[in-house]
Amino acid sequence: MFVTNNTSTMIYNEIGKTGMRVSNLGFGASSLGGVFRGIKEDEAIKAVFTAVENGINFIDVSPYYGHLKAETVLGKALKDIPRDKYYISTKVGRYGKDGVNTWDYSAKRAKESVYESMERLNVDHIDLINVHDVEFTDLRQVAEETLPALVELREKGVVSHVGITDLQPENLKWLVENTPEGTIESILNFCHYCLNDDLLLDYLDFFEERGIGIINASPLSMGLLSQRGTPDWHPAPEPLKEACARAAAYCTEQGYPIEKLAVQYSTSLNPRIATTLFSSANPENVLKNISYVDEPVDMEMVAKVREIIGDQIRVRWKNS
Repeated sequence: MFVTNNTSTMIYNEIGKTGMRVSNLGFGASSLGGVFRGIKEDEAIKAVFTAVENGINFIDVSPYYGHLKAETVLGKALKDIPRDKYYISTKVGRYGKDGVNTWDYSAKRAKESVYESMERLNVDHIDLINVHDVEFTDLRQVAEETLPALVELREKGVVSHVGITDLQPENLKWLVENTPEGTIESILNFCHYCLNDDLLLDYLDFFEERGIGIINASPLSMGLLSQRGTPDWHPAPEPLKEACARAAAYCTEQGYPIEKLAVQYSTSLNPRIATTLFSSANPENVLKNISYVDEPVDMEMVAKVREIIGDQIRVRWKNS
């Protein structure tokens, strides 16, 4: 049962010029698809309720996460949450079935995907539709085919706003430079505004000057900045994994979990970033992350952790 219970001191920022004022901590729904580990559906639905009840009003998902499972589980939660309590963001371009990843950035598939997502999510419009991980196709196809299809849906009122996502910020910049002004309203970049990598800072002026909103994701750098450590599939090179493991061990010794420091760092130090997405299918972890944001970050700990990571800061890796 959904019950509003917002006692947090969440900060709200506008995504570019969209008019969407979103919580500086956003809910990434990839975990609902069992992307990182198995989930209990009832608990996952409660995690969504917990996020929205406590002031999180931006939810991001994709048909790719769990190969439709994340959207399906999220939709079961959203049908019981008032529509004015959240903004929903989903994506087109990356898909999958029976454990096999697929990609299709055609205009036809993009349009079909939007309507399919709305059905799974139990909503009658999408607040923000994104082209997902643009590096997996020819960027010219995104500029000339995928984005125009989404703009057409925006003009029809099916979606409210259009954005793009990618691990590589230079790809996002290229698309903004090579599409008509106003086509792209927001960018979502992950793993580049966190304790071990702040590359996104180099691009803030470019996007801000063009009125484009900035969404950050994965403050834990897909598990690099965690006590649990990285999953086997993590694409980071071993020296970076080892440096982050040393930093995590130091934080544990100090009684200041690296997850807490990482979330605080990503959400509290740069108001030019509208929101930072975290993901959890566990209601207790949702509350824990919200409590982190409510506390001030320890800048001495930030400095020490970055010192430990040392020459591995901003080390890049390829997407997977």
